[in-house]
Amino acid sequence: MNDNEARYTVRSLIVTGIVTIIATVLVLELSGRIDHTEHKDHVPVGDFKAIHIQPGDSFRMSRKSSELHAACEDGYLAIAADVDPSFRGILVDYKNRGVRCQRPSPMDPNPAANSDERSND
Repeated sequence: MNDNEARYTVRSLIVTGIVTIIATVLVLELSGRIDHTEHKDHVPVGDFKAIHIQPGDSFRMSRKSSELHAACEDGYLAIAADVDPSFRGILVDYKNRGVRCQRPSPMDPNPAANSDERSND
């Protein structure tokens, strides 16, 4: 390769790459494609899935801890971080309904009522 064939320098390629990244982020921001939420309390804490296990079945699970723990909060299951217990969220299903900590009594006329009210009966 002689000197006449060298068209681009390394510096020009790096500058072009940086300008391209900045322009892409700017265009996405101005067009509204990047979503910035104002309500931090409505941001999902994590994505969870349930594994159906039948007696005698084995399943594979990571040995590494998830650094999360569950707690009962006003009768609903809450997930909290081990490093910051104040950072917690109520576990909800796909229809945004809260997952209860315990199964309601079949005789309970209002199963969605607060668990504290039921425990006083």
